[in-house]
Amino acid sequence: MKRNIFFKITSLLLVTLFLVVGCDKDDLVKLDAEMATWLKSGITSTSAELSGMVVAEGDGISEYGVVWATTENPTTADSKKIADNVEKAVYWVTVDGLEHLTTYHYRAYVITDGGTTLYGKDDVFTTLANIATVTASDASGITDIFAQIVANVPYDGKAEVTAKGVCWNTEATPTIANDTTLNGKGIGEFTTDLTKLLPNTMYYARAYAINSVGIAYSNEVSFTTTIGVPVLATDSVRDITKTEAKVYGNIMATGGVDITERGFVYAMNENPTTADTKIIDAANTTGVIAGAISGLTSGKAYFVRAFATNSEGTAYGENIEFSTLSDITTWYLPGDYVAASYPETTFADWDPENSPIVMNTVDNTTILEGFVYMANANNAWKFASQPNWDGPNYGAGAIAGELDAAGDNFSSPMGYYKVNVDMSATPMTYTAVSTDWGVIGDATPGGWDTDTNLTYNATSRTWRGTVHLTAGSFKYRANDGWDINYGSSAGNNTLNAGGDNISNDIEADYDITLDLSTPNTYTYAANRWGLIGDATPGGWDTDTNMTWDSTNKIFTATLDLTAGGSYKFRANDGWDVNLGGDLNALTAGGDNIAVTEAGNYTITLNTITNVATVTKN
Repeated sequence: MKRNIFFKITSLLLVTLFLVVGCDKDDLVKLDAEMATWLKSGITSTSAELSGMVVAEGDGISEYGVVWATTENPTTADSKKIADNVEKAVYWVTVDGLEHLTTYHYRAYVITDGGTTLYGKDDVFTTLANIATVTASDASGITDIFAQIVANVPYDGKAEVTAKGVCWNTEATPTIANDTTLNGKGIGEFTTDLTKLLPNTMYYARAYAINSVGIAYSNEVSFTTTIGVPVLATDSVRDITKTEAKVYGNIMATGGVDITERGFVYAMNENPTTADTKIIDAANTTGVIAGAISGLTSGKAYFVRAFATNSEGTAYGENIEFSTLSDITTWYLPGDYVAASYPETTFADWDPENSPIVMNTVDNTTILEGFVYMANANNAWKFASQPNWDGPNYGAGAIAGELDAAGDNFSSPMGYYKVNVDMSATPMTYTAVSTDWGVIGDATPGGWDTDTNLTYNATSRTWRGTVHLTAGSFKYRANDGWDINYGSSAGNNTLNAGGDNISNDIEADYDITLDLSTPNTYTYAANRWGLIGDATPGGWDTDTNMTWDSTNKIFTATLDLTAGGSYKFRANDGWDVNLGGDLNALTAGGDNIAVTEAGNYTITLNTITNVATVTKN
């Protein structure tokens, strides 16, 4: 920029020289002294570089400089800075001590040898904002793991403080790259807690404040924590078996005095202590510790913590909960029925690994259970104790209900079977009870006297049906009797044999699902469907309910839709279950469905196929 200035000045002087040379001596006229305010650059929060240019010297100039003030047309009576030298009629001065984020007026000036002060044109510049001012007091309330610091941001540098707090480290001059607190924004005093410190350790701390200009740090504060209990962590539990587990931890600090004992404590209750079972690590130093727990009970939950003791007391790491492996037994039911009964799966005939299964539970290790669908008119099958034919494998024994490793295939007619195996019996026994499912209760159409039947869907492997439920309760039961029935004692969507009645509060048409496909983990869903969205009358706040069309086996609703909006299908006035995306293949949590043309529409939803239709009336 300055080079361009010199080119312009040189051109001006050449033109002037040409005019002078082209005149006779007697015609020469000496120009009066004249100058101009030229440029500004290098502006910071407290300084700026300002320039003047001498257009004509007249009889001579004794002083060159710049004046400035917060008002127009400043004079030498205001702030001024005298230039040290002039280069090719241009001079620069650096003015400092300016106020942050302030607009100043400035003019270049000269004083002639005759004592006349000449000024250039008034111009303006604005300084930048500055970093904030921040201070910190000495630490107080110091313990082995804690300290407190009071800090203050009295001045924001004329730019909003967007974050403030304290940073600390075990080395001097900490920054926000180290441990920090965040104590809001803006100016003012704040108190911050430094936690999870190490005992008997010297720390350095500084308060900080951040604005758009940068990060400001306070004076540095140093302090030393007191002696305390060890500092440690429980890291992990690995290699868990039915009766054993390996545990790992880390001792980060002794607490300032020697460790006398370290290891792990464990129990079936949370927060075990040294009063529970403990294992000892012989070394009494900091660093990684490891241990092996044995003699555990299979299928049980345990809690474990690392511990370390010194003269100040015993400290514990975090609780880690783990469960030993269960005595879970899985049997497979291969047969000639599998491929036909489980469409759209990888299941295959006479392939144990790709067959339905029965399993036991942690609480009932001797009884295997599961539900199996057999679609053929006649179905041959066996039990395989492994996902292959390595055996032992079981067929029909000489006495009905008994299992025999050398027995023939079982033969069963079409049905949805509840299969159980009693492994405690000698010989082992089994049952395979064909079941048809329904719902019953004072919330159902048949009350507590008559079941409302459900229909099995082989693709989803669930029992489905649509039932008008009133306020009341209901259960699921098989074969119109109470020998096999499920309720929900947990009060959620899980089922248990003979469980509590399921409560229903809102009268509506419900899409019922009973899922018995996973052994010993049975669930249900009772969903009433509606439409919601900014294209619907209720917006995104209130659902427009759909009703069941028993003839066409679909949910339906007729409503006005607004152009430019969208909608989704959702269940039970909540977002846990919702459908969107392609009307021909709706997906859980899918995209909003757009409405391009306003009008009255009839919308249907098939919850079996997840297909919807939209018809403009």
